[in-house]
Amino acid sequence: MFGQNRQQLRQMYHDVWQKKQANESLSALESMIAQVINEHPEYHKIFNSDSSLEQEYFVEDGQTNPFLHMGLHISLHEQISTDRPQGIRDLYQQLQIKFGNAHDTEHQMMECLTESLWSAQRNNQPPSESAYLQAIQQLLLDAR
Repeated sequence: MFGQNRQQLRQMYHDVWQKKQANESLSALESMIAQVINEHPEYHKIFNSDSSLEQEYFVEDGQTNPFLHMGLHISLHEQISTDRPQGIRDLYQQLQIKFGNAHDTEHQMMECLTESLWSAQRNNQPPSESAYLQAIQQLLLDAR
């Protein structure tokens, strides 16, 4: 959405949530963002104050970066809607049956996405779609 501009991205999440709370009309992208925020009530307090947008989140302190977390959900929504990588939509639908709901399914798939991105960064190469899809397919096998 905004490349590397963290502040602009965080501000967009904030602005979308404020628009949703005011029942203003939302674009398709804003609707997707609002849906993801809505599914995470534990993050709603972040959007009640502009000062929360500057907060740093440290894994070593046991913190989850809510913007990264929600961004992964949005990435999955986009992947599923475009079926890119090819076959992900079908895998998502199969996993939804196994896990029982969309949100839990997305969390399982986000683990695979995170691993794929981390591996690509570590190896200084583009993410491997085939390895990513294999990891998601393994979720299906493990869920049996």
